Amino acid sequence: MAIQRSNIANNSTLASNGGSSNNRARDLSPISPRSSNASSSSGAQLFNPRLILSQIISLQSFHYLVLGIIFQINHVLFATSITIDRIFTTKYIDVWSAEGWIDNSAILLSSLIGAVLLAIIVEKSKKCLDFSVTLFLIHIVTCSIYGGFPSTWDWWIVHTMGMIAMVVLGEYLCSKKELSDIPLLQL
Repeated sequence: MAIQRSNIANNSTLASNGGSSNNRARDLSPISPRSSNASSSSGAQLFNPRLILSQIISLQSFHYLVLGIIFQINHVLFATSITIDRIFTTKYIDVWSAEGWIDNSAILLSSLIGAVLLAIIVEKSKKCLDFSVTLFLIHIVTCSIYGGFPSTWDWWIVHTMGMIAMVVLGEYLCSKKELSDIPLLQL
């Protein structure tokens, strides 16, 4: 009731001042469309570029961290060399050799882990495709800067399979998380 009384008082004050009181009264109203209560209750999210940029940076950083950890494990298990070229060049990716499949499986496994990271970091199934494609586009640009544009079919096949797996599994995990029940306090 206090909000209504103060709103009536503001409207009467504006009306007594004359002029364009109708627009000012609408702007001061607690139920105006510009109010933060109206946008939060309707479920609409505001565009927040800082949040999106931080999500992209964290997803990209975790992607490279996971790839590095998987390549370290491959070094211990299969005695492969440890080099940053395994991440950013096409030298070691080969669909037709066993050593190539060690790196191929590392990239595919990092994409599956990336899908879990999508569910944790992004949390929205509608955004999984956007963030996955952004991750792989940034990866293509980084690879191009480091070792030249990827020109082998093997590189493109493995990374496309990884991106598809990341999108599909990420959307599934995000939608499962979105549709989960909200726990209530048990008394």
